[in-house]
Amino acid sequence: MACNESNHSNKSSSPEMYLIIWLAFPLSTVIILANLLIIIGIIYNRKLHNTPNYFFLSLLFADLCTGLALPFIPSMSLERHMKFSNCLILHIVPNFLLLSFLFNLVMVHYERYFCIVHPLQYSNFWVHRYVPLALLTVWILPLLYASLPAFGWNKISPNQSCEDCFYKYIFPREFIYLEVYGLLIPAILAIIFMNVRVLWITRSQVMDICKLHRSVQRDEPSDKEHRMNMRYAKCVAVVSFIFIVCWVPYIVYVNVSIIALWESSTEPKTHIILSCTGIGSMAVIPVVLGFGNRQYTKPIRKGLRKLWDRCRKGNGTKDVTNVELVLD
Repeated sequence: MACNESNHSNKSSSPEMYLIIWLAFPLSTVIILANLLIIIGIIYNRKLHNTPNYFFLSLLFADLCTGLALPFIPSMSLERHMKFSNCLILHIVPNFLLLSFLFNLVMVHYERYFCIVHPLQYSNFWVHRYVPLALLTVWILPLLYASLPAFGWNKISPNQSCEDCFYKYIFPREFIYLEVYGLLIPAILAIIFMNVRVLWITRSQVMDICKLHRSVQRDEPSDKEHRMNMRYAKCVAVVSFIFIVCWVPYIVYVNVSIIALWESSTEPKTHIILSCTGIGSMAVIPVVLGFGNRQYTKPIRKGLRKLWDRCRKGNGTKDVTNVELVLD
């Protein structure tokens, strides 16, 4: 494929770059700061230094890197002039960070899923016993796959002098199809399956506990039974909310990107908006999980309380001084 075969004639794309700045940079800032707060909370709480939180720390670091790469991902739909080596880096690094985030997310769900479904075998689970190996796996595999265009799986011949940078030159259709339907979609389906299975097991356990309570209370519903049902309903609502708000925009973005491979008339602005909202919403998932656990945010809350108390004491001292001056 020659470099001048692209139908994207606007190579300056200044309106699109302004759109990326206004959409991607605020989302990126929020994602980075939120992940930093949770990472600091876990690091400074020694009680959280265990296997599950090591995986969650890896996920938070991958999410932080995804936030850093977020402004560069929408720019892949724009055609620009640069060296082929720089173009490779501009496309491979964000793709690697996005894949590593997804692999880490699957690993966190899988580790917690196995802990709930098979609690007796958890201590012998290979992920629990070989934590460094598992962490290396979720980072090395995405790196190997994302680096394939650098080893020749691209649409530019080595002898071709080309300064046009566009994602269709770096990622062949086969590469994109394999990534979407061989990695991304199966990973999302696996996460959905594990969440549904955990909710199903939780529901069955709640029903068993309710039966025991009713046998003791002589078929009269107790307050504990009502509280357990309410907690389960909240869990279902939270999982449904996360899926709708966080996963649906990303799934729409992925499918629109596949359609854009066949229809060259797709507007770059549409791709930019969908990529920012899709990837940004997916990157919010670890933040929601982190802030949902009060142990992760405990050091931050303590620090904010101390700061608030100091501010109140300082303002109180100033008020007392002002009152004394008025009385004098």
